Amino acid sequence: MSINKVILLGNVGKDPEVKYLDNNLAFCRFPLATSENYTNKSGEKVSNTEWHNITMWRRLAEIAEKYVKKGDQLYIEGRIRSRAYDDKDGNKRYVTEIVADNMQLLSKRGTSTDGKEEISAGAAIENNYTQPESVENISPAADDLPF
Repeated sequence: MSINKVILLGNVGKDPEVKYLDNNLAFCRFPLATSENYTNKSGEKVSNTEWHNITMWRRLAEIAEKYVKKGDQLYIEGRIRSRAYDDKDGNKRYVTEIVADNMQLLSKRGTSTDGKEEISAGAAIENNYTQPESVENISPAADDLPF
């Protein structure tokens, strides 16, 4: 038996970029920052920020498109996926991402100015679908990386 489970609590680095495949299958990507704070041996406070590439599919991607914005705090459950692809110049590139299965919006939100209803703080959304097999060749744009 093996387990591939990731739990993250962090802040969204930029608005989710949502795309739709030919069969109207939604997916989105965005960076999520998590920070570890500690005091080193010299007594100095140190903050270490780690960036994670988050990928969401189907309904979860559609919800992220509607409600998730840069700076929002999110709780994400998912799994690690590493894959390789060839960039536009034919170079092999490697990417490690978190494929989200569950998301909780932790940022406080009220009613938006455009009249659309907002998900309240702590609302949980689960993606009960599995990732399609035919997406291995979707390569992130060069500006997808947060560094």
